[in-house]
Amino acid sequence: MTRKLTTVGFDADDTLWHNERFFHLTQQRFAELLSEHAERDHLAERLLAAERRNIGRYGYGIKGFTLSMIETAIEVTEDRVPARIIRALIEAGQELLAHPVELLPHARAAVEAVAGTHRVVLITKGDLLHQEQKLAQSGLGDLFDGVEIVSEKTPQVYAEIFARHGEGAERALMAGNSMRSDVVPVVELGGWGVYVPHGLVWEIEHADPPEQAPRYRSIADLGELPGLVAAIEAG
Repeated sequence: MTRKLTTVGFDADDTLWHNERFFHLTQQRFAELLSEHAERDHLAERLLAAERRNIGRYGYGIKGFTLSMIETAIEVTEDRVPARIIRALIEAGQELLAHPVELLPHARAAVEAVAGTHRVVLITKGDLLHQEQKLAQSGLGDLFDGVEIVSEKTPQVYAEIFARHGEGAERALMAGNSMRSDVVPVVELGGWGVYVPHGLVWEIEHADPPEQAPRYRSIADLGELPGLVAAIEAG
């Protein structure tokens, strides 16, 4: 019997383990440090604008986020930000990098179940060193047939990954919490895009769901993924 799927891709941050909530806590600290210089909402807008500008320079991840916080602090204080605040922002970034990995519910069981029947690949973006460290700490590394840490998740990137680790995107499924990065590009290629919602989503990762696409699916959590994979194979 020929399988309809040969490869299942998993996103990492906020799909397999917690991530965005730690950024939110750091942004609260950022707002507290600069409360004398700007309102919280204004700071959030300025920081998001800096992050958008800097993705092309620094890529995704904590280091770029920390530099964007420092840049925003300099801007809103008109170059008068105290050195103690710069130090505090650097320390906040260091704390983010040192935060222990906390797996999300059903993460291990879902990867183990799918790995028993299909090729599984971790596909994540961000800082290479930090993503490698998080994967090692997660204890999930040995379950994956491949690990791809990329600078951006585009249709072309997915096409290349699923060609290397399977038989192309049309026989692949990608599961993740980002509509923009994990679902839409794969659906555009003719693959299965499975949205696994997470309570906190970075503004930059928002996108409209491809509701009319026949290979778009949404599940409540990763606990439903093995059943969905089985249903696709049986359908």
